[in-house]
Amino acid sequence: MDILKKKWMAALTAVFCSVLWGSAFPVLKLSYEEMSIAPDDVSAKLVFAGIRFLGAGIIVLMLSIPLGRKGRTRFAKKDYLHLLALGILQTFLLYFFFYNGLSYTTGMKSSIIMAGENFLVILLAHYIYKNDRLSWKKTIGMILGFAGVFLANFEVGFTLSFVFLGDGFMLIAATIGAFGTMYAKWMSSRRSPFLVSGWQLSIGGFLLLIAGFPGLKGDSLVFTLKGDLLLVYSMLLSAIAFSLWYAILSFHKAGEITMFRFVIPVAGVFLSAAFIPGEALNSYMAFALVLVSAGIVVVNWKKRVVSEDNSAR
Repeated sequence: MDILKKKWMAALTAVFCSVLWGSAFPVLKLSYEEMSIAPDDVSAKLVFAGIRFLGAGIIVLMLSIPLGRKGRTRFAKKDYLHLLALGILQTFLLYFFFYNGLSYTTGMKSSIIMAGENFLVILLAHYIYKNDRLSWKKTIGMILGFAGVFLANFEVGFTLSFVFLGDGFMLIAATIGAFGTMYAKWMSSRRSPFLVSGWQLSIGGFLLLIAGFPGLKGDSLVFTLKGDLLLVYSMLLSAIAFSLWYAILSFHKAGEITMFRFVIPVAGVFLSAAFIPGEALNSYMAFALVLVSAGIVVVNWKKRVVSEDNSAR
């Protein structure tokens, strides 16, 4: 782990984690098609999400053993209620809207809309933490970011293209994610972030399974070799990216690392355009991507921001 203390390795690791998170958008779209999950089949999507996050949570809990900090590995009784609440908020509710919304919008647009979570976190931090107020730099970054999210909903001819079940659900997911990030930050300040995230993912994944199984039909979720590989990859990308992200955050300043989160929407857009049939980068989407990426860089440039972001995408 000592190699992660080097700045160049930390930068490469941060980019690698961001690319993994960005790849979640096309991977999920391709998984829906491969496993014959219909856009209106909520139960199948919940079961699929439950398997992914329960598996990812177990992997993170296993990785937390060598990576966790001494003295932060035990929970008090009251912590379990907070873990349950965090699992409901940051995994169950967030991915209920995310997985269902992704069926009705593009992978490119989803990656840009979900990037809005970064700016919502900064806005919330202004009202919650006295030492994390909005500065002119953060304000400019937020304006750029929200402008990019807004522009992503337009098509050629400056025609508004907004579907509530798709784009609206993604906005709801981003908002839930921002509140969940603040909650997770508070929890992780007292406990190992690996354990907090591992239990959050496991609890949320289990609840997704419980919610999805009763309505699951026999032919609504078809497991194939390719589908299984995509599912395993989605588990590993969440577990590996999160574990590596917190490892480098433990050695470096948050502002030096979180700046690389601009790679997430970039990777999401270009990988979606490359692998999802019918998705192509237009001028509006490209400009929106530039605005969002610039906003993330500006708000994190040599500034301390909320770093405990439980991104499992």
